[in-house]
Amino acid sequence: MNVLVVEDHADIAANIGDYLEACGHEVDFAADGHFGLNLLRDNRYDVIVLDVMMPRVDGITLCKRLREELLLSIPVLMLTAKDTLDDKVEGFEAGVDDYLVKPFSLKELELRIQALGRRRLDDNSASDSQLRVADLYFDLNTLRVTRAGEVLAINPLQRCLLEVLMKNHHRVVRREELEEALQGLSRGGADTLRVHIHGLRAAVDKPFDSPLIKTVHGVGYRLSDDHS
Repeated sequence: MNVLVVEDHADIAANIGDYLEACGHEVDFAADGHFGLNLLRDNRYDVIVLDVMMPRVDGITLCKRLREELLLSIPVLMLTAKDTLDDKVEGFEAGVDDYLVKPFSLKELELRIQALGRRRLDDNSASDSQLRVADLYFDLNTLRVTRAGEVLAINPLQRCLLEVLMKNHHRVVRREELEEALQGLSRGGADTLRVHIHGLRAAVDKPFDSPLIKTVHGVGYRLSDDHS
């Protein structure tokens, strides 16, 4: 599994990383919550191991932003020296999935990571066909697209683009990726992608107050409900 370890104590992070890599996991590291958020925007992970007390962005805040801003459901295992019920309630309310109190056994940590990874696979098998960003829903089984409860009329090419954008809503999707997704479906020229994005915007954004499809000039597009 791909594991992100967000821990500001270098020795603890190194011990965790060495053990998990020896168990066959791939591990990335972030020394604070701010860097952790940047990694989460650009990469995909199966489980996050997250310390509570960190500089810049603490673990509780990172978990809230992970759920509320990035809309990611990655399982989070929180490492903490705090073991009161109130501390755990705060974490669970922020979106934490499991707790491990310091000091801890590396073997137990790995077993809990395995359990969280299996749980996510089970959840994904039931939810892979349902995509959601903000109030926009796309059922891949029925091809039904709705926003704010209203059914949207979009053509197959637009659906293809929408699927790619929704599956990668946590990052910018480059033009080349979208053009590749259209290969075999469209025979247009250099402006084909721009034309289809324009049509998709007309269906997804124009009838509503807040646009979701954002242009990142010179790079590509991102589907997001933020206002930046």
